[in-house]
Amino acid sequence: MTPILTVEGLTKIYPAFRLGPVSFRVEAGSIMGFIGRNGAGKTTTLKSILNLVHPEGGAIRYFGMDLAGNERAVKQRVGFAGGAVDYYPRKKIARIIDVTRRFYDNWDEAAYRKFMDAFSLDPQKTPRELSEGMKVKLNLVIALSHRAELLILDEPTSGLDPVSREELLDIFTALKDRGVAILFSTHITSDLDKCADHITYIKQGKLLASGKMDAFLADQRARGAGNNLEEIMLHYEKEDFREKLAD
Repeated sequence: MTPILTVEGLTKIYPAFRLGPVSFRVEAGSIMGFIGRNGAGKTTTLKSILNLVHPEGGAIRYFGMDLAGNERAVKQRVGFAGGAVDYYPRKKIARIIDVTRRFYDNWDEAAYRKFMDAFSLDPQKTPRELSEGMKVKLNLVIALSHRAELLILDEPTSGLDPVSREELLDIFTALKDRGVAILFSTHITSDLDKCADHITYIKQGKLLASGKMDAFLADQRARGAGNNLEEIMLHYEKEDFREKLAD
């Protein structure tokens, strides 16, 4: 079966930071947890695979199509949520959605209304009237309302209370069961412990590991790195910190 997303040898270079090469693939009906400490390159990776920043090298394919030359067709089938919405803070949500829905051929009005109700969002409010957690929810509603086959989420649970986070993870699991693929970047590793079946870990811009969650955890336990994602990240990041102090 063709992967939903294939990333091969992705490289992005800034004056003070280099990402890559990074390679991974996301299959239909799976949740890929994307981890690494702040500044490791997670957001740069996600922006690169969405062509929001332009990488220096690598191949990016969605649904077997190269992103280059097929960007509009790809983005009709992909949902992205990158934290809280900042646009049009004084416009009513209803007006923002009225404009947004026009960009998507498969906009699902019933899904939009369902998620607005589930997240207790009032379409007559403006983004500036929402809490940070509710802004995150609004961004997710938009991503979930056009029948996306792949969701790319950058810290989607950041700012949410524990109950809202649990509700969101339940939604992710239900979407996975319907065949939707999710690439889920977060520093809240306990969320991934509950829902992810694959993991990709980058450290200082370099790929440390990518594969099935159970195989990754088993390998890291055998290495003595830890028994869960939080312990494993602490092991590797503290190891680097001690090395820097020793230099």
